[in-house]
Amino acid sequence: MHVLQEPPFDEARARTLLAQACATAGLPDPAGARLLALGENAVFDLGTPAVVAKVARDPALAERTARELAVARWLDGAGIPVVRPADGLVDQPADGHPVSFWHRLAPAVRPAAAADLGPLLRALHLLPGPPGPAPQQLPHRELLAPVERWLRAGGSALDPADVAFLLRRRDEQQPAVAELVPMLRTGVIHGDALPRNVHLGPHGPILLDLETVADDLREHDLVVLSVSHHRYGLPEADYVAFTRSYGWDVRDWAGYPVLRGARETAGTAWLAQRVPGNPAALAEFRRRVASLREADRSVRWHAF
Repeated sequence: MHVLQEPPFDEARARTLLAQACATAGLPDPAGARLLALGENAVFDLGTPAVVAKVARDPALAERTARELAVARWLDGAGIPVVRPADGLVDQPADGHPVSFWHRLAPAVRPAAAADLGPLLRALHLLPGPPGPAPQQLPHRELLAPVERWLRAGGSALDPADVAFLLRRRDEQQPAVAELVPMLRTGVIHGDALPRNVHLGPHGPILLDLETVADDLREHDLVVLSVSHHRYGLPEADYVAFTRSYGWDVRDWAGYPVLRGARETAGTAWLAQRVPGNPAALAEFRRRVASLREADRSVRWHAF
């Protein structure tokens, strides 16, 4: 039996899906839309109207997209400055890929710094859980759950030995992550707390990319910047400014090495979906895997 394969998710494919979703939503032809990012989602600025569209890479992300929209409305109502869904536009699937529409933000006054993230996380971490059935009970932060899907997206471009190594590493780390004893009170987290997910507009910082908002260890949000410091070259002064603005350094927690290692596994596997047709991503993927095999934390990684 012949099985139809999903076309590769690149900019051209994302634009085709975007055009379908805009037509269904009654929006103008997005031929001139500007690509802002291409990762788990392709993010486009539509220009006119002042709307940003997110096209999910995988149809399996439909539930997550719906939850992100509900979470954004809830956090906005709770007084947390977040990106807001576009008024009157519901998410539109295109060939099964969810496409969501968001208000375009005012131009940034400057790039967000690590210190801008700390107060936002503190405010988020002080929230109680979401009320009532909407946006439903938040999931736990399944940091390692997408690893196999990301590796599958890398296809034949990946060395099977590298894939097997990362899957073994995931299998070893999952039980250890599940057994972590937090130092902070558990609750609402962002899940991917990086300065790139903060927009510094004229009225202050705004949280972006809410698809990984969860109910779990607050330490999940704090280990991200420590990995940025140790792996991606975030300067020491910037990391210290973040810990001071939040009020605590996650490296003082006994569970830090476990969560840091899991974050590095996830970050390496995430890159696999960028590898097909991208020699630079393949070289970086191999570099990261080699550093994990050798347990060499001095190797600096390059962001994608």
